[in-house]
Amino acid sequence: MYLMAIGSMLRPRCLPERRFPFYAYLPGKQPHPVRDPAGHSYHSEAVPVPAKASLESDMFLWGLDLFNHGYYWEAHEAWEGLWQVADRGDPLRMLFKGLILLSAAGVKIREGKHAAAVRHAGRAAGLLHLLMDTTDQTFARALGMLPAALAEQARAAAGIPANLQATALGQPQPVFDFILGQGSTDDLSERASTW
Repeated sequence: MYLMAIGSMLRPRCLPERRFPFYAYLPGKQPHPVRDPAGHSYHSEAVPVPAKASLESDMFLWGLDLFNHGYYWEAHEAWEGLWQVADRGDPLRMLFKGLILLSAAGVKIREGKHAAAVRHAGRAAGLLHLLMDTTDQTFARALGMLPAALAEQARAAAGIPANLQATALGQPQPVFDFILGQGSTDDLSERASTW
């Protein structure tokens, strides 16, 4: 895994060969990425929707990169394709929906819309908390933490207004103090005993 420093925190890159969009979209502040001719993804090749949802897919890993680096709208879009193909009732679908809602909370935090951020983060936390009974460590390995721990992070993030530094319009800005996908399974087993 490739690491990139943003602020004072090293942030991992799962797919370092992929270039980030030239701006992090905030509704009403930049051109819509897909619909506006000036958008960062206008007329770009559509990412093919996978036939099967997977935590090992490039689409999932790209979503992690986008989320960890403050491209919340774009992460939401990456994970939505996986959510759409995941089977109804499958815990994987619930995980993707939780990540989508957490990404939406990130957008709302950046917009300064506290009530909407709290609502999205609370819904994300509720879904992720439902996954805590999953005995399989697949989700924990993919997220770098147990789903229940991510649920608590989501709740905490929604309850504390982000200390956002002034940034240039469109510059990505991570608002969460956690990083998804970081950690090995050995690290997780050690940390799980302290949770």
